[in-house]
Amino acid sequence: MGGSSPCASCKLLRRRCAKDCIFAPYFPPDDPHKFAIVHKVFGASNISKMLQELPIQQRADAVSSLVYEANARVRDPVYGCVGAISYLQNQVSELQMQLAVAQTEILCIQMQQQESALPTQMHQDHKSFLLLPTNDNIDSISQYLNLASSSTVMQDPAPLKIESLWT
Repeated sequence: MGGSSPCASCKLLRRRCAKDCIFAPYFPPDDPHKFAIVHKVFGASNISKMLQELPIQQRADAVSSLVYEANARVRDPVYGCVGAISYLQNQVSELQMQLAVAQTEILCIQMQQQESALPTQMHQDHKSFLLLPTNDNIDSISQYLNLASSSTVMQDPAPLKIESLWT
């Protein structure tokens, strides 16, 4: 950087920004929060070591990942972005269960409609092995699926508020 204003890291650390500053390409002076959050979580020397160990073409992606994880760590110091990922995976599982229940209910309704549309003599024909669910069976299936969906999916009593971590 040299002659112009120092990069965000050198400005925060109150040092002169050298021409070959490892932070300058990734922490521009117009975005000081980006370095501040990463520095707060990982420390300047650790960031410097990480960047030096990477090929230049991978450093920008590494900085993006560090910023993302640092923002997640500020929100959840124990789990970071893994906590957000776990929360979202639980949401997907819960929604998949709800979808399966809804699809089963649709199937049951369709089977009820088919049963009511069949002529009564077909039900009484002993040569036919057509087994259709009764209303009692359909209710039991529905109750079982409702019980399964409520007991197998962990409900989070205080849902995590998902916000953008890319600030």
